[in-house]
Amino acid sequence: MPVKFKMVPKKNVLVHPPEIKYYPCAVSQGEVDLDDLAEVVASRSTVSRADCYGVIYGLTQVIGEMLSDGKIVKIDALGSLKLTLQGTPADSEAELGKSNIKKVNVIYKPAKELKNKLKRITFKRIR
Repeated sequence: MPVKFKMVPKKNVLVHPPEIKYYPCAVSQGEVDLDDLAEVVASRSTVSRADCYGVIYGLTQVIGEMLSDGKIVKIDALGSLKLTLQGTPADSEAELGKSNIKKVNVIYKPAKELKNKLKRITFKRIR
């Protein structure tokens, strides 16, 4: 099934006179939640939906714990997750502390297998 996209106009105010360019934007085809994922996984295995739900939910908990411990979480066919920090600078190493940390982000890097699947996506423009 092709990924649907639409064209979105964006104004570039960095040039004079400002010009409008059109960019492709993916159109969502809905949302899948934990129940949906568990049902699909169960339909492709001998494990019940409830068991799949429990395992997927448990995995999300463990991923959070491992990231909190400063570990990079690598799931072979999916990719890896790691923490990055955003903060304010300090004038010296001695002045740098946890008060300088303003935000924690999770960086996701897809696995090679997933990247290869993404290369095979087809697209369909909608109006």
